[in-house]
Amino acid sequence: MRRTSTIVTAVAAIAAAASLMLTGCVAGEGQAAADPQSSAGVTKGGTLNIDFATYNPLSLVIKKEGWLEKALKKQDITVNWVQSAGSNKANEALRSGAIDVGSTAGSAALLARSNGSAIKTIDIFSQPEWSAIVVGKDSTITSVKDLKGKQVAATKGTDPYFFLLQALEANGLSASDVTIQNLQHADGWSALQNGSVDAWAGLDPIMANAEKSGAKLIYRNVAFNTYGFLNATESFVKDKPDVAQTVVNTYEYARAWALKHPDETASILSEVASIDPSVATTVITERTNLDVSNIPGAAQLKVLKKVGPIFVSTGDVRSQSDIDKALDTLLDPTFAKKADPSAIGG
Repeated sequence: MRRTSTIVTAVAAIAAAASLMLTGCVAGEGQAAADPQSSAGVTKGGTLNIDFATYNPLSLVIKKEGWLEKALKKQDITVNWVQSAGSNKANEALRSGAIDVGSTAGSAALLARSNGSAIKTIDIFSQPEWSAIVVGKDSTITSVKDLKGKQVAATKGTDPYFFLLQALEANGLSASDVTIQNLQHADGWSALQNGSVDAWAGLDPIMANAEKSGAKLIYRNVAFNTYGFLNATESFVKDKPDVAQTVVNTYEYARAWALKHPDETASILSEVASIDPSVATTVITERTNLDVSNIPGAAQLKVLKKVGPIFVSTGDVRSQSDIDKALDTLLDPTFAKKADPSAIGG
């Protein structure tokens, strides 16, 4: 009886193993098949929550043209667009799970990752000059050194804030030499207009619109502007890699379109941001470099390594070791390297 039982057990084990091989579930393989939303690695149903922002022109083009909806329709995936008023808001939405994919400045992505946010940068959408130090048209302030003892508006957790800190440091000052009012970008411009602050660390396209109305940019430095990062939650990248790839493919399709159609891109920005078309054209043609490698890598790390220590000195990040860990884990070039714009139909 023991011999018969052993044979039966062995046969059952062989059958089970054969079944696993046929379904692709050999240990360590085919994990996507265990996802009830996936079949052979293809996500079916559900919603993609993704942001759009006036500081990310490619997101505006994609939303306007409906390319992402078309690309995901065959998988029965709904696209839910959520507007981000700034990198800090995008980071909040990513951390809470309100969005799967969000656009931020590189500095903001590093800050979030250093403080424990489980995000990955899956694409680079631009190399912008979107920040500068701005004063009112009648201001007597002409340099960063003149800001000592003054009130300055900036949105903490965003590139303009870190631009301000770098500008102060480069001119022999520190954050303690000024009073920083933590205001959202549009509110910072309003505060400058009504005299509540002496200067504002601005962000385009609001800044370009302010300049047209007479505001003065007293300090510009493109090297202090970090890249435009497209970030995704780690859970999204892990559970729905095919959707993440479609997002990146769509971004690269939009990049090629925007480079060929700068006037139309500026028109879309003008409409969404409610700014004059000439201002939108300035932002797109003079302050936004879309013709840049989309692959997160050495160029971005070079910039972030300069910004990282500032986070520690200001208390925004606990230690340099947290910065170093973030630098080692933030960038994920996998999707950008495999980007296939031809997979997206116009």
